[in-house]
Amino acid sequence: MKNDFVQAIEERFIRYVRFDTQSDESSEAIPSTPGQLELLNLLRDELGVIGAEDVVLTDYGCVLGTIPATAPAASDTTVAFLAHVDTASEMSGSGVRPVVHRHYSGGCVPLPDAPERVLTPDAYPALANKIGEDIVTASGTTLLGADDKAGIAIIMTLATHLIQHPEIPHGTLRIAFTPDEEIGRGVDFLTPDALGADVAYTLDGGECGEICYETFSADKALVRIAGVPIHPGSAKGKLVNALHLAARFVSCLPQGTRTPETTEEREGYIHLYRMTGSVAEAELHFILRDFELDGLEAHGELLQAIARAIALTESRAQITCTITPQYRNMRYWLERDMRAAHLAIEAIEQSGITPIIRAARGGTDGSRLTEKGIPTPNLFTGTHNAHSALEWVSLQDMARAVEVCIRLVQLWAHNGSEDTSTQTTGL
Repeated sequence: MKNDFVQAIEERFIRYVRFDTQSDESSEAIPSTPGQLELLNLLRDELGVIGAEDVVLTDYGCVLGTIPATAPAASDTTVAFLAHVDTASEMSGSGVRPVVHRHYSGGCVPLPDAPERVLTPDAYPALANKIGEDIVTASGTTLLGADDKAGIAIIMTLATHLIQHPEIPHGTLRIAFTPDEEIGRGVDFLTPDALGADVAYTLDGGECGEICYETFSADKALVRIAGVPIHPGSAKGKLVNALHLAARFVSCLPQGTRTPETTEEREGYIHLYRMTGSVAEAELHFILRDFELDGLEAHGELLQAIARAIALTESRAQITCTITPQYRNMRYWLERDMRAAHLAIEAIEQSGITPIIRAARGGTDGSRLTEKGIPTPNLFTGTHNAHSALEWVSLQDMARAVEVCIRLVQLWAHNGSEDTSTQTTGL
């Protein structure tokens, strides 16, 4: 791999993670937070500077751009690459201080602002495979934001390299940076016509070599409880405390099963991620996840059954449980035509990397784009421990992702033919 890939990625990535781009599901703004718009404006300007065409920042918060074909006769397939600018809400994304641990030699990786938080190969075995590489973490008190600013840095480095090397044959390419993916709104308004691609890839995955063409199906559930408030001094027989009913609701949930911390692999879950309220009113926010639709439906039915049961115990309270669809397992569409996945696997293998085919215990913008008619598997960025203070990524893995994408666009230019001996990466 070229050292300038690593250098270019580091420079971009360090710049991007300093933007506070946490999304906010309680906001009705588009994007939901101003920090996202700041980064989107920067990305729009950078795409223009490197020579991308048709660059726009839409009124729904997507940056779109085009890299013209260098081999238009070779393929009529337009390929898109996407990444999202927002970061998760589990920890602060403000004041991110990225730390580059150069030439990792093994052992512990300390986080300078939180000595109690330490990365070790024992706890995180993937570290043991990164000896000699450059590991990036935050300082210990915030997210790093590699989910998904690693994807942004990879795509920007890819776009720059392809524009600078027109001898690399590829069809028309589209670039898209989306907002609010973490709160399920990333492609709410992005239509297939606006994206203008026949096939797409999100750069939003984890371990080097990973490709996902199966994701969770997802719903959101909101339980609202309206009690009867009254002064506690005269409350006997009158007060209905919404917080007590909320606590009872939580106690009725399965204990030790069906939660993220007790499930793995292909097991679904019910995740209570936020509670708010007072004596008068309380809200419980859940996300429901399963690989199969009947399992997802069962999660929702359980919450609704609990709501009905508690309502029967207190007729003066009002309890509702509203289920809202979020996204569906992309496998339902991709299994009809696996070419997008097969070519990605071939590109990974050509780069000397062992493909890791994994069902994602999550979802990406690609899940919804696939449902909209654009096959969109998810490719690795090298990010580990997303949504936590222990998030880390290898700069070399990000450079490997750029190499894979360069090979991938050439495979599409050859219409997926087996003869790829004329490929040139400019490496």
